[in-house]
Amino acid sequence: MGCVWTPAGVGVAWDQPEANREEPGDRMTLLRGKGMGLEVVLAGREFGEAIEELAARLAERPGFYRGTSATAVFGESIPDAEQLERLRAVLAEGGIELSGTGSVAAAPADLERRRAMRPRREVVLSDSARSLVADFAGARADIAARRKRGEESVRKADLAARAAATAPVAPALTVVEPGPSTLYHVGTLRGGQALAQVGNIVVIGDVNPGAELIASGDIVVFGRLGGTAHAGAQGDESARVYALDLAPTQLRIATCIASESGTRPPTMRPEGAFVRDGRIVVAAMEDLPHIVVQGAQL
Repeated sequence: MGCVWTPAGVGVAWDQPEANREEPGDRMTLLRGKGMGLEVVLAGREFGEAIEELAARLAERPGFYRGTSATAVFGESIPDAEQLERLRAVLAEGGIELSGTGSVAAAPADLERRRAMRPRREVVLSDSARSLVADFAGARADIAARRKRGEESVRKADLAARAAATAPVAPALTVVEPGPSTLYHVGTLRGGQALAQVGNIVVIGDVNPGAELIASGDIVVFGRLGGTAHAGAQGDESARVYALDLAPTQLRIATCIASESGTRPPTMRPEGAFVRDGRIVVAAMEDLPHIVVQGAQL
């Protein structure tokens, strides 16, 4: 154990190997920084030699430690009052105040005492923690067994099969027959022209005599109907014929036929034609909501 004269201080080994252990006559007094002051270690040496060495070291750097305080650390034997006064005087010459004393031998015993007083913590696992421990143990055993069999440690998830199993089943496709569509024509139909439609026909204009309209559904003319009109051409007796001026050369609904006799005076009002009791009936548009045909209201 030696003396290192630096403000920052040095460390000290408590025990040294037998090969490197110094004889008591070769040991040196240790002076080191400790916390807010100095620590003077005089253990392991004869007190008189340690004091002389300490005084010599302080004389080499006079005033360097002035204004500081120090704690003296002795060995197993505590010095008497006269020795303490001598140590206090040596330190005072270097401007150091002796603030306390201690013993090196007491340090390990004090450490053991503190360790014995420290409360011991007992680790208690909860039920969930025990379950996790068992799960991990089982997983490790399973992985070890797989490796022995030459299999992969972890099974790869079959994502494609899982997605196919959880995917919603799409409903079966059914063929839906398209409903009857509507043919729109804007303009006047002259004699010799004809329109045919599987569905309805709507004409924005006049239909002159000699023109022909054929539809499997209804026929609507926003103008004068003076040609031939055949609604419900596929046998639908519920088909209707509407016109702002209904004066057809021939009017047919399904298998029913009505021809213009020339005795019917022009009305110049919107009218509609429908089948009632096997005959084609013509009525004003405002009266149609009040007419019942085959149990249904128009």
